[in-house]
Amino acid sequence: DGNQWLDAYGGHAVASTGHCHPHVVEAIARQAETLLFYSTAVALEMRERLATELVRRGPGSGPRVPVPGSRVFFCNSGAEANENALHLARRSTGRSGVVAVEGGWHGRTVATLACTHGEKYQAWARGSGMPLARFVPFDDVAALERTVDETTAALIVEPVQGVQGARDCAPEFLRAARAACDRHGAALIFDEIQCGVGRCGAFTAAEAYGVTPDVIAMAKGLASGLPIGAILVGSKLAAGVKTGDLGSTFGGGPVVCAAALATLEVIDGEGLIANAIATGERLRRGALALGVSKVQGRGLLLGLHLGRPAVEVQKALFARRILTGTSADPQVLRLMPSLIFSAGEADRLLEALAEVLR
Repeated sequence: DGNQWLDAYGGHAVASTGHCHPHVVEAIARQAETLLFYSTAVALEMRERLATELVRRGPGSGPRVPVPGSRVFFCNSGAEANENALHLARRSTGRSGVVAVEGGWHGRTVATLACTHGEKYQAWARGSGMPLARFVPFDDVAALERTVDETTAALIVEPVQGVQGARDCAPEFLRAARAACDRHGAALIFDEIQCGVGRCGAFTAAEAYGVTPDVIAMAKGLASGLPIGAILVGSKLAAGVKTGDLGSTFGGGPVVCAAALATLEVIDGEGLIANAIATGERLRRGALALGVSKVQGRGLLLGLHLGRPAVEVQKALFARRILTGTSADPQVLRLMPSLIFSAGEADRLLEALAEVLR
């Protein structure tokens, strides 16, 4: 109808390069003319290139994992990525126990429901017979150290909890998580489905925090809207994995790999990580100046504590043709726009928010 909308929600943090970025669209079209699909039964140049680029962007090396992103497995979604991360942790350690963090969201498949916080999700997992995770309170180092033990296969954590309104973990909590897993021989999994791919101050949240996990799960914004999931797996967990041990018919198909490679080129070529930092800080300062009591999160994954029902503010912004999100905290408005979100667009959002809050 000719109406213009401002998207500060990014299709749930998926539209990392905006909507229909011409470089991404051109890469998809070019690849579609060459080869639409072939499974992992044969090697594909696009898949190999993407794996190499993701390894290159992994966090720095550490004493336990000499090459943190030494292997990559492609699938179709964030839940699948987390499922495979949990599977590799259980396989490598010979254990079944999982520790998770209260407020965490990891997916709707059986294994991911079992470590997603919330009674209804736990009830669904319980009905399947899947062993449930043990949960530790958010940012509680003492509880973490008590809970991770010799029965733990994996500790799974979102460095920034998206569904909880961009609630960001304290760096000392993530450092304690790394230390606890090292002491007890457990795998540390970072679920970066929502907070990764350049959104929170580096390509991976792990790098932004300076903590290296054994597995990083990513999805959402990796291919600018085409469905993809991936795990970067350290050499310890990747050891012994043979052809056929993991599989995904559509995972790592040529068109989605072309979209992901083009996405990485846009992130690099247009300086989008630096833009996420600068624009995120502009939004943070602007929201606080409007009287928002607290802004949590990192980069362009932010939660605004409004002191009133966020859904009412969301609806009022929607009436002004601005898309935002809510969260599990009813008073937190969630912002996760595209990484191309400009200073001018941030100001437009803040001006509308000022009108609504008045």
